[in-house]
Amino acid sequence: MIKALDLGKSFDNVPVLKDVTISFEKGKTNLIIGQSGSGKTVLMKCLVGLLEPDQGQILYDERVFSRMGFRERRVIRQELGMLFQGGALFDSLTVEENVMFPLEMFTKMSREEKIERANTCLQRVNLVNANHLYPAEISGGMKKRVAIARAIANNPKYLFCDEPNSGLDPRTAIVIDNLIREITKEFNMTTVINTHDMNSVMEIGEKVAFIYNGALWWQGTRHEILETENKEVKDFVYATELMRTLKK
Repeated sequence: MIKALDLGKSFDNVPVLKDVTISFEKGKTNLIIGQSGSGKTVLMKCLVGLLEPDQGQILYDERVFSRMGFRERRVIRQELGMLFQGGALFDSLTVEENVMFPLEMFTKMSREEKIERANTCLQRVNLVNANHLYPAEISGGMKKRVAIARAIANNPKYLFCDEPNSGLDPRTAIVIDNLIREITKEFNMTTVINTHDMNSVMEIGEKVAFIYNGALWWQGTRHEILETENKEVKDFVYATELMRTLKK
């Protein structure tokens, strides 16, 4: 489990996160949703250590991440998998080399062991015969699957996904959503997903947190979000569904 306690972050004296206390449960897909500029991306960056909060604490299974030095954090970073928006693959590396990248950084495996692990992960995301292709030679959906394979290469305890369906067509987005859900269950990970996609919420939102103006405004399940009387949540759901309808 990951916990944030009374988390606060400001930029140029403007509060972006305001006393956010939230937990993300093991073995579940935990979704963070909200409008652009609501603070959800800043929250995720604080959770993984890309930004330092001005106040509050972050705990990974009761280990206080926010108080750790660089060497102590490295232990936890080895337990993190990251799926970046757009995939963020290295263009100069092959598919296989991209998946092996975290193994090069954090393990002492032999090259043969790294290749074997990369193949196992690529097979898990249903990618075969793509090892020696470069990112420019594969589709957007395949890039996301390579990025997922890379994210799970080091057997992470915690998986962070930043807008995993960005730039994907609806059919491919559903495939990626289902793959993230399956992997979460299979590896019993604590998965945190930052998204504005209501399709993802309804497909895999086991626990959903709505961030509004930097504060935790509402939380519940994908079923409860359709029944809430919270005005800001209802407006967000309606606006998202309206935009999706207009794009059809």
